[in-house]
Amino acid sequence: MSEGTDAVIAGIEELLPALRDRAQEAEDARRVPEESIKALADVGFFKLLQPARYGGYEADPVTFYTAVRSLASACGSTGWVASILGVHPWHLGLFDDRAQQDVWGSDTGTLVSSSYAPMGKATVVDGGYRLSGKWSFSSGCDHATWVLLGAPAFTADGDPVDFCTYLVPISDYTIEDVWDTVGLRGTGSNDIVVDDVFVPAHRVLSFVATSKCRTPGQEVNTGPLYRLPYGSVHPSTITAPIIGMAQGAYDAHVAYQRERVRASYMGEQSKEDPFAKVRIAEAASEIDAAWLQLTHNIDELYQLARRGEKLPFDTRLRVRRDQVRGTERAIAAIDRLFENSGGRALRAGTPIQRFWRDAHAGRVHAANDAERAYQMFGTGTFGQTVENAMV
Repeated sequence: MSEGTDAVIAGIEELLPALRDRAQEAEDARRVPEESIKALADVGFFKLLQPARYGGYEADPVTFYTAVRSLASACGSTGWVASILGVHPWHLGLFDDRAQQDVWGSDTGTLVSSSYAPMGKATVVDGGYRLSGKWSFSSGCDHATWVLLGAPAFTADGDPVDFCTYLVPISDYTIEDVWDTVGLRGTGSNDIVVDDVFVPAHRVLSFVATSKCRTPGQEVNTGPLYRLPYGSVHPSTITAPIIGMAQGAYDAHVAYQRERVRASYMGEQSKEDPFAKVRIAEAASEIDAAWLQLTHNIDELYQLARRGEKLPFDTRLRVRRDQVRGTERAIAAIDRLFENSGGRALRAGTPIQRFWRDAHAGRVHAANDAERAYQMFGTGTFGQTVENAMV
């Protein structure tokens, strides 16, 4: 890490007690409090993956995921939103520089939300595209003034030509407040509605270019960070906060167990229970394994990019395999801790049940489709061609 990114990580550590105290507030409001977003911006978190040309740090991705893990260990919703909003400066850095200028030209602190699922439709027109649709699950959209939306593109005759990400300003979309869930309640992952707006070609990025790691933004953002695969960076952005939630659940559980007395076992103190210690050790091992795999794999890709070497497809497949496995390990750890917590863990407002709900909500994200990721790994291992933007 550089001196600048060291300061960001240190600043985040100082924020954790306040974020922990606001966790229930975020859940009740169904969005991360404005003061939390402002605090993250003030310490420079959202600049970690932003191009240096626009005031960013261009940090190595492990530094970013480390920050996300810490945030999610204090508040799952805050960590989730921070991770999603925080990775978009990296994605925007892959766009034509005119798009980057549109967003950051007058304010380098501008935030961008997203919804990549193909819930809309674009038609090719002169100079760009006409876009319409309704997209769900745009985490943190209330804090952003631009959005990245995924949709297929068609000719005027209805023939499919591409699948793209479209960069749209807040003046061209509306937010529908629909987010009311059992987990990740504080993420404000509301719907985005676009009604036949024009998106100029420079604000559109083909997924074909993204999956091949050959994008317009690389002409101006030449650092190794922007040569990494979308299918490695983005899915890890989903797993990192879930691992953080598992760590938060672990910390809360251990603190609780130090004081817990088990009435049904003759008043035995839980901290003396050998079986409870085994469950805690198992959970800790799963969390450590998930984190080590994620950070080792991402760092391996980053070091290859730094040296200007080719990023082997088998390595990219392994990153994807271990990313979904990391989510599974984190969920297994939280389940083990929850099972070991006793009936009082069910009380509303306790950290352990909130982390448990948040992590399971994050588990259903499309990036955590384990069987699909494992199938791709098996296909690649046996030498067949696999073309998928998620790797």
